[in-house]
Amino acid sequence: MIVDQVNDTVSRIAGLTSIDELEQLRIHWLGKKGQLTQALKSLASLPIEEKKEQGNRLNQYKQLLIEAIEHKRQELDQRQLDAILHQQKVDVTRPPRHALTGSQHPIHHVSERLIKWFSEHGFEYVLGPEVETEYYNFTALNFPDDHPSRQMHDTFYVEGDRLLRTHTSSVQIRCMHNRQPPFSLITAGKTFRVDSDRTHLPMFHQLEGMLVSESTSYSQLKGLLSGFLKYLFGSDVEVRFRPSYFPFTEPSAEVDIKSHDGQWLEVLGCGMIHPNVLTEANIDPVKFRGFAFGAGLDRLAMLLHGVSDIRSFVSGDIGFLEQFK
Repeated sequence: MIVDQVNDTVSRIAGLTSIDELEQLRIHWLGKKGQLTQALKSLASLPIEEKKEQGNRLNQYKQLLIEAIEHKRQELDQRQLDAILHQQKVDVTRPPRHALTGSQHPIHHVSERLIKWFSEHGFEYVLGPEVETEYYNFTALNFPDDHPSRQMHDTFYVEGDRLLRTHTSSVQIRCMHNRQPPFSLITAGKTFRVDSDRTHLPMFHQLEGMLVSESTSYSQLKGLLSGFLKYLFGSDVEVRFRPSYFPFTEPSAEVDIKSHDGQWLEVLGCGMIHPNVLTEANIDPVKFRGFAFGAGLDRLAMLLHGVSDIRSFVSGDIGFLEQFK
């Protein structure tokens, strides 16, 4: 009878020593053409009462086999794992031979170096929003209403007068509106402009600083930035200041350093804060003077590491980034 065969099978299962034998036995009884499967199919031709009685009995046998097979499978799996662990002893506390360790992104590394240097020279590090208003991004910085940078082909507008800041100068203006001189500030972060080529990205990084007091002078600005560039590029680097124009500073200058091949490379913009900007921040331009400066962190990182294409910094190329560990 099938009940005796099932009981014998359960006893056999207890003595099995391999997964393959267990699987063969499972197929023999519970596979598509297995004995118990066929017996359940044959119930269709029986009267209802007999079908119900035998169906319950066969399902009990089926459940008994399933539980016995599953229990044995877990036992054999554990036995196999124990054997592997016994043969292959591994010290899980040892570090891998070729550990893939991370490192700072070169732009972030340059940013931290610069912030640290200016902090050591008395500048307070501040942050501000990346989504700005036209007022803080342009108007308060003395940009005229018809300035080209206000146009949509140069600036990412979000909604209404809100936009992705085109420079970190907006952070300085916010701080000027909330404090009285003397103060010195430094800020760094992402900025956005509609531009993309070998030396420009639509998202890039800037560092800007300012100092406002009664005695601020242009010679003080030149001394600070010359010392900063010698710290960054070496004490023998040649620095020059040449006249330029920015809406928010007057006089304004661009700062260049001389490369090893004798070429002058632009690295900074700076100038004395325009009286209109001080007045807009409720700071008396007769009593107080200030200077401001700014630099592209991406460009500084390119110069420091000899990178020719700014897009390499955002390519996600692990081979490229591993050079800076």
